[in-house]
Amino acid sequence: MTDLNYASLNNWLKYKHLVLIETLARTNNMHLAAEHMNLSQPAVSKMLKEIENLLGFAVFERLPRNMPVTALGEFVVLYAQRVLNDAKHFVEELEIMRLGGHGFLRIGGIFAATAIVIPNSIIKIKKKWPLLSIDVVEQTSDHLMEMLSEHTIDLAVGRFTNEMQSQYFDFRPLGPEPFCIVVNQSHPCAAMDYCELKDLLEWPWLLYPKGTPIRDRMEGAFSRANVKVPLNTVNTMSMQTFLQMLKTSPMVAMLPEAMVQQQVKEGHLKIIKTELQLKAQDYGVLTRKGESISDIAQTFIDILLAQV
Repeated sequence: MTDLNYASLNNWLKYKHLVLIETLARTNNMHLAAEHMNLSQPAVSKMLKEIENLLGFAVFERLPRNMPVTALGEFVVLYAQRVLNDAKHFVEELEIMRLGGHGFLRIGGIFAATAIVIPNSIIKIKKKWPLLSIDVVEQTSDHLMEMLSEHTIDLAVGRFTNEMQSQYFDFRPLGPEPFCIVVNQSHPCAAMDYCELKDLLEWPWLLYPKGTPIRDRMEGAFSRANVKVPLNTVNTMSMQTFLQMLKTSPMVAMLPEAMVQQQVKEGHLKIIKTELQLKAQDYGVLTRKGESISDIAQTFIDILLAQV
C-alpha cells in the first residue's frame, strides 16, 4: 500500500467503490451485497480488498456470519453515504431543471416547526419559484442532525440536544418552543381554570417515546413536580395519532403550543393550567458547519428568519 493522499484517492476511488461500501454497511453480508450490485461474490471480495489496501485498514470485520463495520470503517461509510446522496440529489435536481423546474429543496423539521413556520415559508418561496420541488421530513432534532450529516436534507429546523452538536452544525434561532398541557373540550378537566396535577395523572397520557430528547425533558419536568411519569400512557411520534386520540378520548398530552393552536382556536382542544411546566427551548435553522449553501436554501432560510 502507498500512503493515502488526496491525489491518489481522486485517481483511484470510483463511485462503484462507494456503492460497495454503502451496500455492505446495509447488508453486513458479502453474498447479499453481490446480489444487490449484480456482481459475483469473488468480484465484490476483490473490490473490497482493493479498497482496504488503498485505505490501509479493514473497513469491515470478517466474522463467520456477518461483516460489521470497524471503528475506522464507520467514518468511511459516512463518507460514502454523503457522496452517494449528493450524487443522487444532483441527478434529480438536474432532471427537474432540464424539464423546466426550479430545482429541489429538502427540508427537515421538528413537529412544532412543521405545524406553522415551515408551511408558511414554503408558501412564500413557492410564489417566487412555483416549479421548485420541495421535500419535507418531520423528525426529532437528533434524527434531523443525522440526516444533515448524511446529506439527506439541505437544512433543518430544530434544536441542539447536546453541546457537542454545535461543533458540526450552525444554528440560527427562530424563537422559543413553548409546550402546553391539552385535553379535548369534553374532558372533565376542561371545565376547570386550573387543574391539580394529581387529578390529571388519574387519566391516560399521550407522551413521546422513551429515549427521545423531548421525552427526557418531559421526565425531568415530572421529576421537578415531584411526581412519577404516568404509567397509563400511549407513546408515539405520530402527530396525527396525538391529535386524533386527543380529540376522541379522555387523554392528556403535553405538546408544542404551535402544534395545537388551530385545534384550540376551533374549539376541539383546551389548554389546561397546572403546576407541571416544561421550560421552552429555542429552536432554529440548522445547517452543516463550513459548507456552502445553495441560493435556494439560503432564500428559504431568509424567509424563515424574517418570521422572527
